[in-house]
Amino acid sequence: MAVLAGILRFVRLDEPGSLVFDETYYVKDAYSMLQSGYEREWPEDANDSFNAGNPGVLLDSPDYVVHPPLGKWMIAAGMLLFGSDNAFGWRFSAAAIGTLSVLLLALVAQRMFGSALLGAAAGLLLAVDGHHLVESRTSLLDIFLSFWLLAAFAALLLDRDDGRRRLAARLSATAGDDGIPPPARLAYGPFLGFRAWRLVAGLCLGLALGTKWSALPFIAAFGLLTVAWDLSSRRIAGVHHWFRAGVLKDGPLAFACIVPVALLTYLATWTGWFLSRDAYDRTWAERNPSEQWGWLPDGLRSLAEYHRSAFSFHQGLGTDHPYEASAWTWLVMGRPTSFFYEKPSGCGADACSQAVTVLGNPLIWWGAALSLLVLLFCWLGRRDWRAAAILTGVAAGYLPWFLYPERTTFYFYAVSFEPFLVLALVYCLGLLLGGPDADGARRRRGIVLVGVFLAAAVALSAYFLPIWTAEVIPYDQWRMRMWLRSWI
Repeated sequence: MAVLAGILRFVRLDEPGSLVFDETYYVKDAYSMLQSGYEREWPEDANDSFNAGNPGVLLDSPDYVVHPPLGKWMIAAGMLLFGSDNAFGWRFSAAAIGTLSVLLLALVAQRMFGSALLGAAAGLLLAVDGHHLVESRTSLLDIFLSFWLLAAFAALLLDRDDGRRRLAARLSATAGDDGIPPPARLAYGPFLGFRAWRLVAGLCLGLALGTKWSALPFIAAFGLLTVAWDLSSRRIAGVHHWFRAGVLKDGPLAFACIVPVALLTYLATWTGWFLSRDAYDRTWAERNPSEQWGWLPDGLRSLAEYHRSAFSFHQGLGTDHPYEASAWTWLVMGRPTSFFYEKPSGCGADACSQAVTVLGNPLIWWGAALSLLVLLFCWLGRRDWRAAAILTGVAAGYLPWFLYPERTTFYFYAVSFEPFLVLALVYCLGLLLGGPDADGARRRRGIVLVGVFLAAAVALSAYFLPIWTAEVIPYDQWRMRMWLRSWI
């Protein structure tokens, strides 16, 4: 699946050969960070020079930006490897991270469902979906955000298994001849100690936050999720005061491994800004002394002011945009985002189209939307931890956007939780396959149904591929792919 994902993401990665959509901000910011360690301003006609392979028109004055630096540093890594004067160089990191995301999701799904087949299905669906594909071929921040969030979830899955093994081992070490630990040991259960995978999760969440602030809800949701898993493991193990034990014995260390680690990691992503003297607002504290907060280092106080300003900017971001999409429409793809559209010649027809459209595979997205209802039932009715975990990921990435109905939002923001949508769909495919106790006939029918679904998803992706990868096609062919009026 990773090979297929790489082919789809790297072939013709330099098309179109110009900055598209918000690449005009993030790619140029990445270049300026390579030069100075922080973002600098550009002249008004900078895109023409940049597209022509001459990025050296960068101005000396610092630029005011409202997103953290890590995603731009990741874009800059590709430019460092392959040059800043070509589209392949400035999109390489996005394509590499998008490909790694497919591999990582396949491993996560295999771990969750205990099935190599379902793991492969998850990787395949993410590999061929247009929403993830387009963002893997475009240097925006969201694909990096999605990757770090998925990596954090993967680390917490490993921690869940590790925690259960530790609990079982420490309880069995004190068991008597009858195999049952003494009552005193079962009152609260053992302390499980430091857990490295939780620390890795905190690091990944900090890197996600250093990419976009929309990672904040995931920090809270994943922190609660991992403690809930510990509570469940103690209850299943027969610990009498399992809730109190989980909160008191597991909760504080879980908090310490996730929240402070994420915060320190986040601050580390601002290293270039801290080391500079000319970055935007870097010397604000020196110009604005404070008796109340003067004990804080000037760098931290200046960064705090920068964040206050950026937060105010985000709160008031309500400018009309032709491709804005309310969060209510995301799951049904009500208003896809057009990253690029031109009418070139050379397709053998009177009118041609060349497009890069953030449009998911309808079978995958509409199927995933329906799957969420099934998972809700399985969580409430069967207490399936996998359904709860997947729904937590979707909720953390999706529900917060409903708190800002006046803010300008876009469908492509949904890539942050798209891996969890794919997991929801694969969960339902697993139900079609049947459990380990299903008879042979049931399994065969399930395999046929799942195979047909996956084949249909791949075929539909092949149909939409031209409008995801900037192929020049007749206008009529482009128009045929615009199934809904709101997609145009």
